Amino acid sequence: MDFYLVQFLSGLAQAATLFLVASGLSIIFGVTRIVNFAHGSFYMLGAYLAWTFVERWGSDVLGFWGGVLLAALLVGALGAVMEVLLLRRLYRSPELFQLLATFGVVLLVQDAAFGVWGPEDLLGRRAPLLKGTVDILGRPFPLYDLVLIALGPAVLGLLWLLFNRTRWGTLVRAATQDREMTAALGVDQARLFTGVLFLGSALAGLGGALQVPREAVNLHMDMAMVVEAFVVVVVGGMGSLPGAFLASLLIGQLQAFGILVFPQITLVLVFLFMAVVLVLRPYGLLGRKEEAPPPAAAAGPPFAPTGRRAGLAALAALAALAAVPLLAGEYALIVLTEVAILALAAASLHLLVGFGGLVSFGHAAYFGLGAYGAALLVKHVAAPMPLALLGAPVLAGAAALIAGWFCVRRSGLYFAMLTLAFAQIAWSITFQWYGVTGGDNGILGVWPPAWAASRAVYYEVTLALVAAALWALRRAAFAPFGYTLRAGRDSPLRAEAVGIDVRRHQWLGFALAGTAAGLAGGLYAFAKGSVFPTLLAVPQSVDALVMVLMGGIQTVAGPVVGAAAFHLLRTTLMASEHWRVILGLVIVALVLLFPQGIAGFARRLWNRGAEA
Repeated sequence: MDFYLVQFLSGLAQAATLFLVASGLSIIFGVTRIVNFAHGSFYMLGAYLAWTFVERWGSDVLGFWGGVLLAALLVGALGAVMEVLLLRRLYRSPELFQLLATFGVVLLVQDAAFGVWGPEDLLGRRAPLLKGTVDILGRPFPLYDLVLIALGPAVLGLLWLLFNRTRWGTLVRAATQDREMTAALGVDQARLFTGVLFLGSALAGLGGALQVPREAVNLHMDMAMVVEAFVVVVVGGMGSLPGAFLASLLIGQLQAFGILVFPQITLVLVFLFMAVVLVLRPYGLLGRKEEAPPPAAAAGPPFAPTGRRAGLAALAALAALAAVPLLAGEYALIVLTEVAILALAAASLHLLVGFGGLVSFGHAAYFGLGAYGAALLVKHVAAPMPLALLGAPVLAGAAALIAGWFCVRRSGLYFAMLTLAFAQIAWSITFQWYGVTGGDNGILGVWPPAWAASRAVYYEVTLALVAAALWALRRAAFAPFGYTLRAGRDSPLRAEAVGIDVRRHQWLGFALAGTAAGLAGGLYAFAKGSVFPTLLAVPQSVDALVMVLMGGIQTVAGPVVGAAAFHLLRTTLMASEHWRVILGLVIVALVLLFPQGIAGFARRLWNRGAEA
């Protein structure tokens, strides 16, 4: 009994940290409707700043808690600066552009943290007067964790008072309910949003600062925490603080006891829980139906089939690429092979996002499953490369067919988080199933056969298969199937009224996109000679979204151009110690200056030249 009580208290301590971070994210989304990927970066910055202040002043109680509070306030100020300089210019833009902008901020913060504090883990001091333990039924329990347990409800109570007993809080609740009506009543939304970003970011910074005595501070804290925070917010219900508190308690206990009951699936328990909640309660435990349109679902300029001149230009570009081995060296062929593979992966995601209005946070799962499908066939049955490349899209497509059946029953951010849940489930299976997948050691020795071992030959094979797959995706996009996808994106009620089964078409579109991503993954496995669980991880999915948005979401060529630009830029910058900050600045500049993407901007110039 005593052991289980200590585990229960440990879960409460973890829940307190989760609530601090998730409450800030929930407040920001509830008012601004921004999916803020930089929230985890503010959590990480809070930890680094608190470590710095505590190392300098933390020998006494005032120095320690003063350093923690100062770190939270500074992070809140940085959040306000981000709102004024960046997000304020994007409120009328599609939500995906806001997502891309905050991802650029993630890269900037990561590079800044790397430059200031270095790559090593930093161990913080214990809190003064809270260094010891207390006996609970004969078992020791950290005194500091008891303080955290008390802090969670205290913060919830203070936030309740702020939002229910102050004029500013009333305005925030009004904006959460109806932003347009709040603006019509004369409320200064700019100042209100700045205050909300300050409060939400300060809560994230406080959560990070309070972790300094509990765990090492490192550069990987941001992504791990932002994913968990999104899970908490979605499970609780977007914009609901009581929901975030309840979800934090449940997930904290799930993490505390899951390792005891289900040690083999510890990494996936939280995402299984989220998937079950979203299937049974579409808007979370205490959430309500969103009136705003889901991300990327707003109708944009209609896609038009490419004309004869554009088709001839595409064939000429393909011929030029096919002739590259006559002039280029081995390194250039390696990079161009990767560009072709990533172009197919991005195009498969574009089918969902651009044509279907379905934003997936877990599309890398099908890319990775395709890679593992090919690798497993080679390793376990010694399959030849053609058979392995056939098995890759089959496995990925089957997984997408199963996951898509659940995902398309939700919309907006709930759809996106459900795709993330299935992606994390797939990642955890590949990470922990050592007997089959090799776990984190991956699968090695997945090389092309002798006839395709040459870089030039494999490049030509890849180019031919990618070109055929891109042609098939384009045919699907401009067939009646693609038009029904767009009808479901732009006006699902009207589409249903005229007899279109929107959900069925979205499900088939999800499966088709997963199949194409699986082929890209199979090609990637033979290009690299190995596969690892990182191919299914969240950063890989974010990279695919970045490629689509960089190229231009409202152009057919956008994902291909975006994949080439993103990969070539990152490959070029990897030699620089500060490649993240350069890439982040490029992404932010593209969002602010070229919101239509590279291909969209080029199309606009082409049209202007034709008119002139």
